Amino acid sequence: MNSDGPKSGKKRRELRAKHLKKLTSDEDDSVKLVKENNNRVPKRGREGQSDVDEPLIKKAASTKPVEAQIPKTSDSYLSKTRFDQFPLSPLSLKAIADAGFKTMTVVQEATLPLILKGKDVLAKAKTGTGKTVAFLLPSIEAVIKSPPASRDNRHPPIIVLVVCPTRELACQAAAEANILLKYHPSIGVQVVIGGTKLPTEQRRMQKSPCQILVATPGRLKDHIDNTSGFATRLMGVKVLVLDEADHLLDMGFRRDIERIIAAVPKERQTFLFSATVPEEVRQICHVALKRDHEFVNCVQEGAGETHQKVTQMYMIASLDRHFSLLYGLLKQHIADNVGYKIIIFCTTAMVTRLVADLLGKLCMNVREIHSRKPQSYRTRVSDEFRKSKSIILVTSDVSARGVDYPDVSLVVQMGLPSDREQYIHRLGRTGRKGKEGEGVLLLAPWEEYFLSSVKDLPITQTSLPPIDHEAVKKVQKGLSQVEMTNKEAAYQAWLGYYKSQKKIARDTTRLVELANEFSRSMGLSIPPAIPINVLGKMGLKNVPGLRIAPGFDKKKTKRNYRSR
Repeated sequence: MNSDGPKSGKKRRELRAKHLKKLTSDEDDSVKLVKENNNRVPKRGREGQSDVDEPLIKKAASTKPVEAQIPKTSDSYLSKTRFDQFPLSPLSLKAIADAGFKTMTVVQEATLPLILKGKDVLAKAKTGTGKTVAFLLPSIEAVIKSPPASRDNRHPPIIVLVVCPTRELACQAAAEANILLKYHPSIGVQVVIGGTKLPTEQRRMQKSPCQILVATPGRLKDHIDNTSGFATRLMGVKVLVLDEADHLLDMGFRRDIERIIAAVPKERQTFLFSATVPEEVRQICHVALKRDHEFVNCVQEGAGETHQKVTQMYMIASLDRHFSLLYGLLKQHIADNVGYKIIIFCTTAMVTRLVADLLGKLCMNVREIHSRKPQSYRTRVSDEFRKSKSIILVTSDVSARGVDYPDVSLVVQMGLPSDREQYIHRLGRTGRKGKEGEGVLLLAPWEEYFLSSVKDLPITQTSLPPIDHEAVKKVQKGLSQVEMTNKEAAYQAWLGYYKSQKKIARDTTRLVELANEFSRSMGLSIPPAIPINVLGKMGLKNVPGLRIAPGFDKKKTKRNYRSR
């Protein structure tokens, strides 16, 4: 949502604080997460208003999508159009006004008239430009216009289904829906996500209204398979939304998405909202959208993908210097920035845990978020980081997209990003709302090839500082205090991650040499041993330099048993 100045920000904080008071002790993690999100200020705002011409929306051809281009004279995501200029429910408009919103963002202005006409829409817009409200407002209209379910209906229909790639994004979407539904008490929005108890969600959906369901793909599939009457409820879906469609497909959810599409009626309206539109997204459009769907492009052609006020730098250094370089970089940034807020992205969950442990040993104010942490923990830490200053968050890519943390002053990316898009999305956690930010990418010499994929971005090399022997000693002492089990898990996860990088994994002997270099950077003279069945799954059996942990090969044991 877009804001209209400091007063509206205060109003939204008060509104969300009111939601927070409604927490009850018997709620599961997903409900708590939604309501904690309700206590947050939507961060898709602006510092001031800019003049923006109305985007041009051309008539679609019978089978081709159409683009709505932003005028090249402005980078603003805002329009002059007011919400009350569209035929929306007066109660929805009242909730919007209460939240302090007056004018639309460009993506909202461009998509809303098409959606209200009944069109399917593929919308391309950057993260943080109001996409969530763009699909929620017309979705609520669809619920309002639907006939109420009869009281004796054991399986009341779900009318709007929103699919999000991550738990955090799902809960943020549900939280924004609750704001818009302030004066629609009979309309219920619920969220179902992994990391929570399935029976608890089943009971809640049976007990409370659920015309709008926000879900992650895996948990939605769980309910389709295991919740009585759920498939029947999905047959009432009139609106299907795929949020962050490119990320859904990047995460390997294509089969789940296809099954979800098959589980809802063909006669429905479908919206795909995405920051990018690669070929895989276009392919899923053929399955999900009608042939005459509209393509609304709210990303100006030739516009930079990263914020202009973010200074981008990279360092190339051997792995044995990475931890001490990180420590020095953090110390310098903390000294130069009062109220600093830093995010460090790592390649895997276990490497994230290792780096967080190390920085904790070095007496830094650090928190960690990754997929191995329980959802309740991730929610609590995320909220703490959002509200705090002078704090460092070490995270895996669960925080790379959609999650909005205000006032992040520095983003550090340790190691090879999975691709160009992930680098950009990580970097996008800073330099938001017109503020300045800084991004540093720390690579080993053999990872330097990645830079060719971002050569069009304003990223420059920074020289390595002289070796600070005192800092090196502190880091070595800190690493010696990190538990051995954490180092073992990080080594195995590191090896698995780089095995998935084609350019590095071509030579498995070299890959293992690099993994053992990483092991030495953690202060280990001998690399950790790995179970042979794990090595088998990685395709690394019999590669020189690996140590095999005591144990057995399950497949081999079964073969020997059968031969007796």
